[in-house]
Formats: sequence, C-alpha cells, structure tokens
Amino acid sequence: QVQLVESGGGLVQAGDSLRLSCAASGRLFSNYVMAWFRQAPGKEREFVASIAWSGGTIDHADAVKGRFIISRDNAKNTVNLQMNSLKPEDTAVYYCAADRHGIASTLRRHYDYWGQGTQVTVSS
Repeated sequence: QVQLVESGGGLVQAGDSLRLSCAASGRLFSNYVMAWFRQAPGKEREFVASIAWSGGTIDHADAVKGRFIISRDNAKNTVNLQMNSLKPEDTAVYYCAADRHGIASTLRRHYDYWGQGTQVTVSS
C-alpha cells in the first residue's frame, strides 16, 4: 500500500509561481510512475505531468509544457511540480497519483493510488 499526501497549494495571482509536493510513504518500487492530475470545478480530472520513479521517462500535458516541471527526490520520497507563469485556467484541485504497473499513461484509470488533493487558485 502507498500513501500520498500533497502540499503547497494556495491562492496566487496570474504570472506567479507555486511548487507542489507529494510525499509518498509505503513501499515504492522502481517501476512505479508518479503523476500529477488536476480537476477544475465542473470538469473531468485531467493529466498534468508524469515521471518514472526510477527517473527517465517524463511527460507534460501540452497545456502546461514550458511552464510546469515535474521532478522527484527519491531520497525524500517526494514528487514535486514546479508551476511557473500561472494562469487563471490553472485553477483546480491538484492530485498526486501513483501507477504501480509503470505504464506511464495519461489516463486516470491506470493509476492505483491517489492523494487527497491540494487547491490551487489563480486570480486574474
């Protein structure tokens, strides 16, 4: 079993930056893929970025490419999302997720473990 706890959300203005962190506990294997998803009010949960726990494969959604960067710190068991040049449309609850099969998918159904989410609100 893996537990995920997100932190770092908040209220910022357009153009500002935020750094989200996901603390993972439990047994994580090198083939796990970690990801960030987000869900805005009235919308489906959507893929933001993913990274293999062992490093290597990294993916970002087109909507955040060039602005968001996913990274991991294996020593601290954390996955981070650096969000720069934030826009009002980035407002959402951001969720950390883990895929124990290492599929590196952008689809929600491939992820086995989820955190409780952290709210990010960007004002214009």
